[in-house]
Amino acid sequence: MRSWLAMGIACCLLSGCAAAGLTVAGAGAGVGMATGVDHTLSGTVYKTFTAPINQVRLATLKTLDRMDMRLTRDERTDTGWLMGAAASQRSIEIELEQLTGNTSRMRVTADQGVPFFKDSATATEIVMQTAQTLEPQTTQKTQSSKPGARPTASVAPSDTQGRSAR
Repeated sequence: MRSWLAMGIACCLLSGCAAAGLTVAGAGAGVGMATGVDHTLSGTVYKTFTAPINQVRLATLKTLDRMDMRLTRDERTDTGWLMGAAASQRSIEIELEQLTGNTSRMRVTADQGVPFFKDSATATEIVMQTAQTLEPQTTQKTQSSKPGARPTASVAPSDTQGRSAR
């Protein structure tokens, strides 16, 4: 009888924790899901961009400069680029991986200098600011490279004789 009572109390207590945990997870996921940013429990932040790796790299460099983060590493790797930056007792590692000719993945980890403590807010901001920097470049390229793209100026339709219908 005591074991059933203990199990009942445990279920009540744990169900409350689970509900709170789901609420917290849902609140955090809303931001990441809306922006296409993926967070891991280790504090690493991921995002895939529809842009060539060189454009993503240049946007990352502009972002770090705008955020006043000192570049500490910028090396070509077999799959892309490995970059590092420093800011206020934080060590930031950025990996850019080329998935296809026009698709690149960014992975950012901001280490606070204390074992097991990562600054996912800073990592997320780097990813989001890079996306913002990259947006005008990719929008412009996408609009100009669409096959059969037509000008947006209004053109009066013509009848079969070539005369304007206006």
